[in-house]
Amino acid sequence: MTAESENSVQIDRHQAAAREIPPGLYFIATPIGAARDITLRALDLLAGADVLAAEDTRSLRHLMEIHGVALKDRALVPYHEHNEAQALPRLMRALSEGKSVVYASEAGTPLISDPGFGLARAAIAEDLPVLAAPGASAVLCALTVSGLPSDRFLFAGFPPSAKAGRRRFLDGLVRTQATVILYESPKRIIETLGECVRVFGEERQAVVCRELTKRFEEVTRGTLADLVTAYDGRDVKGEIVLLIDRGAEVQADAGTVEAALDRAMDSMSIKDAAAAIADAYGVPRREVYQLALSRARTGKDG
Repeated sequence: MTAESENSVQIDRHQAAAREIPPGLYFIATPIGAARDITLRALDLLAGADVLAAEDTRSLRHLMEIHGVALKDRALVPYHEHNEAQALPRLMRALSEGKSVVYASEAGTPLISDPGFGLARAAIAEDLPVLAAPGASAVLCALTVSGLPSDRFLFAGFPPSAKAGRRRFLDGLVRTQATVILYESPKRIIETLGECVRVFGEERQAVVCRELTKRFEEVTRGTLADLVTAYDGRDVKGEIVLLIDRGAEVQADAGTVEAALDRAMDSMSIKDAAAAIADAYGVPRREVYQLALSRARTGKDG
């Protein structure tokens, strides 16, 4: 069978499946790099839904063209954080009319640091069917190739861009007994790695995954100190996932709490530092707040 005839068979199959799609809202995962990572079910849904919606309509059109799925005269609605107020009523109206609506984020699984949450909540509130066609996810792909423990993990999204906010954010993750997974901008990854060294320590194991499933895919493993060295001075490009191993269980003795509190107070208010350290070490907030006031009055070391 030639490639052309094989593609024709696939198109016919998707068109046949299109007639079987019941009404409802379908979230489909799209490739994070390699176009062939899309699932057959996602292609069926793209071929058969009454209405298509996408974070980036150009990306979805291109993906459909690659796989021979025709848009025909169906609506393709842009839906993202900047136009939700206009797009959401239109999509909800289609659902209320008994139509099938498929939503695709630009790459990966919708709602995972991508738009779609408002749409899902609105459909659920109206007791409309909400389903998913699972597939590519940078979070799970990175966890799979990282070599870090996968029995328990926490996806924490993007750290804040402001230095104080980022430090506070990372402080809250120090004692997480799970592999921590973050997204980060290539413009900030070096700065974030440096902050991670200061918060988690030089010896904490970590992994940087860059451009997963794409031509220049790169996975760098080592301690946080190793990663700082590996990325120092580089002109970093592409999509990045940062994974940080869980730390050893730390006994929350007075010295440990005081040292962590002093660190936090360097970049945070007394109230915020006390709250962050109390949560991180499982110590009552009132106790840590009183300790913070005392150390502030005496200059920490007084």
